[in-house]
Amino acid sequence: MIPGAVQRPHGRLAVWTAVAGTVFIAAAAFWLSFTALADLARRSGVDESQAWAWPLIVDGIIVVATVSVVALAGQRAAWYPWLLLMAGAAVSVAANAIHAVVAADADTPAGLAGSVAAVPPLVLLAITHLTVVLTRRFRAEPSTHPVEAVTEVVGYAPSEPPAHLPPRELALRMKEDGMTNTAIARATGVHPSTVGRWLATPALAAAAGGSL
Repeated sequence: MIPGAVQRPHGRLAVWTAVAGTVFIAAAAFWLSFTALADLARRSGVDESQAWAWPLIVDGIIVVATVSVVALAGQRAAWYPWLLLMAGAAVSVAANAIHAVVAADADTPAGLAGSVAAVPPLVLLAITHLTVVLTRRFRAEPSTHPVEAVTEVVGYAPSEPPAHLPPRELALRMKEDGMTNTAIARATGVHPSTVGRWLATPALAAAAGGSL
């Protein structure tokens, strides 16, 4: 059996509990940032009927870019969502801090007001990334049978390898079927870098080649 291939019931419960908690925190952080940015937009001359759209644009790009960064992890195209993510986070933090300074009472230190206001957008950034990672890990959790796991993760069933194969030899078989290292990692329950090391080992390739 492949290490880590069985998802225990309490493991699933823990994942979904964590997802529920992160979603709740993300919603609270988004709401705090939303109200602050909407008020800042109104103070800046944006019509009250349109002010709500500005925080959606600013904080919305954080959510979308975070999902894109996770989806494109390890690919060259990931630089663009990373750029959008950093730009969106910078704008949101700066805007929340500016609003706090503008709207704070005269006896409230500007540094304190700005620091407190910067927390919601930073939490939104971190918690959105955590939510995506958790849900992606849950969806990609391999089943108890290697071929079933490959079919679930990548959407097709490759030439069926013997179920008793060690994970390394199984990874080589999957690679010969045209699967990517990421898909193999999901199916075997290891990190993609581990798959890369397995496939780069000459002794492994020779041994597996002799068994074919």
